Amino acid sequence: MAPGRRSLRGLFAGLVVLSAATLVVGYTEAERSGDRVTGDPAVERAFRTGDRSPVVPPREGLTVVATDSNAVLADERDGPRARAELVAFAPDGRVYHYDRRHTRYWDVDPVAGAGRTVEYVYADHLDPADCDGRSVCTRNGIERVNLTTGERTRLYSRITPGKHATRWHDADRVDEHRLLVADIDRDRVFLVNTTTELVEWAWDAQADFDVRSGGPFPGDWTHLNDVEHVRIGGRDAAMVSLRNHDQVAFVGFERGLLENWTLGTDGDHATLHEQHNPDYIPPERGGPAVLVADSENGRIVEYRREDGAWTRTWTWADGRLGWPRDADRLPNGNTLVTDSNGDRVLEVGPDGDVVWSATIGFPYEAERIGTGDESASGPSADSVGLEDRSPAAGETSLRTRVEAAVPPTVRNAVEYLLPRWVGLPEGVAAVGLVVSLLVWATLEYRWTDRSVAIGSPVRLGRDRP
Repeated sequence: MAPGRRSLRGLFAGLVVLSAATLVVGYTEAERSGDRVTGDPAVERAFRTGDRSPVVPPREGLTVVATDSNAVLADERDGPRARAELVAFAPDGRVYHYDRRHTRYWDVDPVAGAGRTVEYVYADHLDPADCDGRSVCTRNGIERVNLTTGERTRLYSRITPGKHATRWHDADRVDEHRLLVADIDRDRVFLVNTTTELVEWAWDAQADFDVRSGGPFPGDWTHLNDVEHVRIGGRDAAMVSLRNHDQVAFVGFERGLLENWTLGTDGDHATLHEQHNPDYIPPERGGPAVLVADSENGRIVEYRREDGAWTRTWTWADGRLGWPRDADRLPNGNTLVTDSNGDRVLEVGPDGDVVWSATIGFPYEAERIGTGDESASGPSADSVGLEDRSPAAGETSLRTRVEAAVPPTVRNAVEYLLPRWVGLPEGVAAVGLVVSLLVWATLEYRWTDRSVAIGSPVRLGRDRP
């Protein structure tokens, strides 16, 4: 055997062993520490079996969680992060309600005066036969469900083409008959009367934003993922989250875009970076302020409007927070946070400590029944003196600091697609393992003195000189 070949074989063998060892150690460490879990085994078992023993810590009030799915090619897969679910945890920690009949669950809101009843936004992927016969499509809808009895009522639905950038994420109730809908497919918000199914008002983002801004037009231009009915100066308006523009805009029903009210600027990632689910806090509760999950920046932030400008007044993150997509201010000043890539819903106290947490795979939004819709009854951070929090030096390992150096969009995309225990080292190891095996196999094929002849029958023989 030539010395060069022996050395190369030794090199590739070492790379394969090192890569495999990194993957094994990463998985074992994740299981041991629980820091990169994808779902609490007790919670997942309760979902599968219907067991009604307590599985999360007790907390006053019913906690409702809508979960997303990271299945991309299929509608769903097996696994905590791949199953979309609507879940409610009772105050004693048991599973109070569980449903997974839809392809995706997004926004969930309590129904005022209706006890343990919520309205939620869902998406169902449809086969080509249910669409135009040539391509898939999506039924987007809003339903109401009594969490105690399971009785559900259809409120409104529409079909959109495709499935990845057309699924509605949010709707907000204005009154008994009308809903504001965030139409991600057509880059607009509209006010619909669910009794007559007539659209009574609409705002199209193209009226005020250049199609050269934001994301790719027309595919996923604004990714308009949230809308909230607000009152600005005593007049009706919609607060709109334009995720791919890094902006939260305010649109008057009569006046149109309130230009000097827009929070953030396209590409100004120091302010917002592809945010989700902003909540408006009015002047009577210490605002005007906006509490928002600053998703790609991996933090929860609040901005208060002062002298015609937005000033950041509160920031929260810990060592585990990864791609948060919802934050609600509760009446007691605590903040309910939905940590999508951290696979948990948590409650943060005024001093920044986590006072309650439940592990659940890939949550999108959470609500605490009895505290109002989203942050409807919560005070601003400024008015109650909430303390900032950022990961302390002891909370961040070398691994975490290395991962933090990777652009957040890349890091979050990897965590979205791959199992939670696969971090940057495991990702590099997986790529290294595949590449090493492929290159090694290619070299071995070139070095061999055997050939394969394709014929009938197939013949394997030694090359002759």
